[in-house]
Amino acid sequence: MIPETAPFNDEQRAWLNGFFAGLTGASGDPSSVAPTLGMIPGAGAAIAEPPPEEEDLPWHDSSLPIVDRMSLAEGRPAEKRLMAAMAQLDCGSCGYLCQTYSEAIANGEETNLSLCSPGGKETKQMIKKVLAEGGPTTANTPTPSSNGVSANGANTNGAAQRTAAQWSRKNPFTAKLIESRPLNLEGSAKDTRHVVVDLSGSGLQYHVGDVLGILPTNCPELASKIIDAIAADPQVAMTTPSGKMKPLHRALCEDYCLKDPNDELLELLIDRISDASRKSTLRRMLDEGTPDGFDVLDVFEVAKGATVTATEVIETLDPLNPRLYSIASSMKKVGDQVHLTVGKVVFEREGRVRKGVASTMLADRIGDGDTVRVFVQPNQAGFTVPENPETPIIMVGPGTGIAPFVSFLQEREETKASGKNWLFFGDQHEAFDFLYREELQRHHTDGLLTRLDTAFSRDDDLKVYVQDRMRDNASELWHWLQSGAVFYVCGDASRMAKDVDKALHEIIATEGGLSDEDSRAYVKELSSNGRYHRDVY
Repeated sequence: MIPETAPFNDEQRAWLNGFFAGLTGASGDPSSVAPTLGMIPGAGAAIAEPPPEEEDLPWHDSSLPIVDRMSLAEGRPAEKRLMAAMAQLDCGSCGYLCQTYSEAIANGEETNLSLCSPGGKETKQMIKKVLAEGGPTTANTPTPSSNGVSANGANTNGAAQRTAAQWSRKNPFTAKLIESRPLNLEGSAKDTRHVVVDLSGSGLQYHVGDVLGILPTNCPELASKIIDAIAADPQVAMTTPSGKMKPLHRALCEDYCLKDPNDELLELLIDRISDASRKSTLRRMLDEGTPDGFDVLDVFEVAKGATVTATEVIETLDPLNPRLYSIASSMKKVGDQVHLTVGKVVFEREGRVRKGVASTMLADRIGDGDTVRVFVQPNQAGFTVPENPETPIIMVGPGTGIAPFVSFLQEREETKASGKNWLFFGDQHEAFDFLYREELQRHHTDGLLTRLDTAFSRDDDLKVYVQDRMRDNASELWHWLQSGAVFYVCGDASRMAKDVDKALHEIIATEGGLSDEDSRAYVKELSSNGRYHRDVY
């Protein structure tokens, strides 16, 4: 039907021929095509090409083990195999989405291979393996993403316009700490802080659901012990990854990751020691990965006797990445402040106390009025309150996972949103660990929180978690979903989020009378319709 002289290429001509053949076949009347032919270029208007088919990414499922994801990506271009190595959460903690981070690595725009914090060591090691194997790549140029993120991690949607352009991960704003207040009461085994940072003068803006990036500093004591281990001068000048010159001690505190030893450091030390047993231990770590909780100082203790220079050591270290925290406030309520909920990480391993880098900095190493380097990272996966204020929401946020839901409730209160709100919160002990208790109970009393269900796992012999409370209220939860509620989860990806997801599938299957397959389809539809969001780490 489309003549050779028409201004289309072979693919367009074939598609149009098929399109018009379908029309004439459906109507039985060739004349029915005539009005449509007027849309051909040259006859007064342009015809759009058919929409591209959705790309097949079968490994993009966070429930799959990494070995299964890599198997599904076998034989694909390098950027697809790199994507399969990611945690598949699209959490934005790396500054990208899983697909755009892998494309940025493949085309050389991103050289930091340790940005996928949920994937941890296994993701980093798999990335290195894929790069070592090489293979074809189609990610040769930055490409826009339908999620508003280009391959170099730059936001291309409206969210980018909410952030003052000059402040970023590479150029953070130096803000003042207003307070770091303990939320747990005396008797708790935890130390969770309500952290308030002053953004005055920055121009930084955020929406609920966004995250605050903090560029932390390492514990000075740890940096000193590493310097002692290599017998170096703490004041010797070093060139940092940003190109600045700093004394060695300051550089180790501000610029380098001292937590996770990488392969390059292990390889350097293997070549510098003669003790067969120590060599064997380091080689095993190189093959199998270092033990959980193992840090750079631990490696030097294994490699006692190795002779290395400070320059050689820092050239093997990964850069110190920012830590991202879900924002626990609405600017409509707190103005030029940003609030966080931070769990202090401290544990003992082999007689030495280990410290979370950013959490102990915020809790112990800086005080009110001191400065901290920050930037706002807009949420890239739609994790925010619904646009329609009448839409009901269900929030599941145990422990520090409560943070974004504190901001959600503030936002819904300030905007006088009429939609119902249901919160599931859990922790260890009600008496000590009921974070934001007064605020949440006030919201419940005032009616902003339609339902507040709690689970405190250490108060009884039978441990109860948020997913158990979901099952206890299965019928009501199903009714809310059927009424259009949006379901949110925030917290630990490896355990809690998986258990909540499993409970959600079970409730939908049981209450909806659906098969397991239909239940999975229902949940998938919730996700595709923007009604199931997870902010997990």
